Amino acid sequence: MKYDLIDHNLFIKNRKNFASAMQSNSLAVFNSNDIYPVSADSTLPFAQHRDIFYLSGVDQEESILVLFPDCPNPKNREILFLKETNEHIAVWEGEKLTKEKAFETSGIKTVYWLQDMEKVMFELMTQSETMYINTNEHYRASVETETREDRFTKWLKDKYPAHNVAKSNSILQRLRSVKDQIELDLMQNACDITEKGVRRILDYVKPGVWEYNIEAEFMHEFLNNRSKGFAYTPIIAAGNNANVLHYIENNQQCKAGDLILMDVGAEYANYSSDLTRTIPVSGKFTDRQKAVYNAVNRVKIDATKLLVPGTLWAEYHVEVGKLMTSELLGLGLIDKADVQNENPDWPAYKKYFMHGTSHHIGLDTHDYGLLHEPMQANQVFTVEPGIYIPDEGFGIRLEDDVVVQETGAPFNLMRNIPIEAEEIEDIMNS
Repeated sequence: MKYDLIDHNLFIKNRKNFASAMQSNSLAVFNSNDIYPVSADSTLPFAQHRDIFYLSGVDQEESILVLFPDCPNPKNREILFLKETNEHIAVWEGEKLTKEKAFETSGIKTVYWLQDMEKVMFELMTQSETMYINTNEHYRASVETETREDRFTKWLKDKYPAHNVAKSNSILQRLRSVKDQIELDLMQNACDITEKGVRRILDYVKPGVWEYNIEAEFMHEFLNNRSKGFAYTPIIAAGNNANVLHYIENNQQCKAGDLILMDVGAEYANYSSDLTRTIPVSGKFTDRQKAVYNAVNRVKIDATKLLVPGTLWAEYHVEVGKLMTSELLGLGLIDKADVQNENPDWPAYKKYFMHGTSHHIGLDTHDYGLLHEPMQANQVFTVEPGIYIPDEGFGIRLEDDVVVQETGAPFNLMRNIPIEAEEIEDIMNS
């Protein structure tokens, strides 16, 4: 891992919070992700399952976490099963967690090698009545691949059919959405790395560069600052490419007079940042571009103020729609008749701003969080309004990551990243 060792008190606290929400005499199991094959002997880089990481800090493959708070044997109330390391593995694959290092990472004292898992699990299952299985129920999830977690769940239910089954996801959706200060510090680090990337780009962009050149400059800066790279597939969209919301080809040249929409974010220690900036290739906005840019920025500023404890997700987006409607009227993109005759299910502003304004962010870029429950302090949201005008050859989106505060305005983790149009022009022309 490239990142500094995280204080394991975070994971101790996370396990304690999870255990307190479990039914009596129950156990919960969490698996690492697979290493996914490409073809021949090639694999994708390993990415840890966020739930086992959240509860243990373990960041390697073939790992299992078991929580059994009511276990008669106190030793087995928290267990890690790990792939046994040896000299051969150390030479060919690199260092793996030893039992001592696993304790330093997670705060879990009981560590067994994976080869002992079935024997230990048999003892635990005879002592428990309910098993918590871990399923992906994120509202944006679309999973076609059977995961290691899925296979383990099938094995567990087949081998122990008399047990009651509960799900971990509803607990984790609430716990993971509210961040500990240690998590906020890690996310701030990710945002600070992203800032370095943005400043590098503002000094680099000029007519004739290619979208992939910009992507490469971001990656250089991210890797140089102990990030594994992008938190998600980056969007570097020049000109009309910005009007394709999930444009990821990043293979076109940036021409004089164009705007470039850059939706990028560094990860750090598996935590995400998520930023969007839109900048002029030539270093200066046209009057029309700046008018639209400033309208988007005003919506972002005012929408951010709405992210306070007690706000309901659906109502928030209605209010942001009103802000955007006002700006589009001012820009002449819609008129009063459009608003008066709009379809309530697809308001007039949606012609130019068709996506949501905010999503939870944390270990996942689109993180856990129950949208029907009121917002809480220490939840982290993106704020990302946009205006997309294919007929004029550009689209503008601006995005920051903000922390809901108990009182007062949300705290912007990206407060130091240039966003005002004049500041961007000044930096690009200095």
